[in-house]
Amino acid sequence: MDRLTLHEDPRSGNCYKIRLTAALLGLPLERRQYDILRGDTRTKEFLQNVNADGRIPVLQIDDRFLPESNAACWYLAEGSTLVPTDRFERADMLRWMFFEQYNHEPNVATLRFWLLFVGEANLSSFQRDQIMVKRAGGEAALGMMNDHLSKRNWFVGERASLADIALYPYTHVCEAGGFRLRDYPAVCAWLNRVSGLKGYVPMN
Repeated sequence: MDRLTLHEDPRSGNCYKIRLTAALLGLPLERRQYDILRGDTRTKEFLQNVNADGRIPVLQIDDRFLPESNAACWYLAEGSTLVPTDRFERADMLRWMFFEQYNHEPNVATLRFWLLFVGEANLSSFQRDQIMVKRAGGEAALGMMNDHLSKRNWFVGERASLADIALYPYTHVCEAGGFRLRDYPAVCAWLNRVSGLKGYVPMN
């Protein structure tokens, strides 16, 4: 079996989704922690040896390094029940994973980071001007998710897939960014289903 090491900041939802994927699949995962607020991923050692892009998460597989959270989740889950066998459902799963990175994470996760970890008083004028835009974008993403989940239990097919794993982390902590989960009852019910999966681990 490959030796799997997650280079992470445990406060990051992108890092958590890899850890959650591994936990649901029963895969052992070593963890190496960094503090992005202290610039730990911008050191010469990290840039040369882990990720020249200076970002986490990075999944290390033996002596190879795989950046990008959804790519790492795919590596772990390929061939498992978290990836549908039906061709259309696999593509639909990827559609929701792309949605998470393009529509959801840039709004929901960014506001959480700005307000919870940086602090509104410490934001640049450009960032403060973007708060309402990102809130509108985040609410649109959560609303789309709620509409979809009002008709089904999971994002794709009849069981949890990587689509659910990708969207869960930043959604379940979205209130730290000023969003109100109670406005999205179908999303709340889905969050409870994800946290009830066998092998589930909380974010920490």
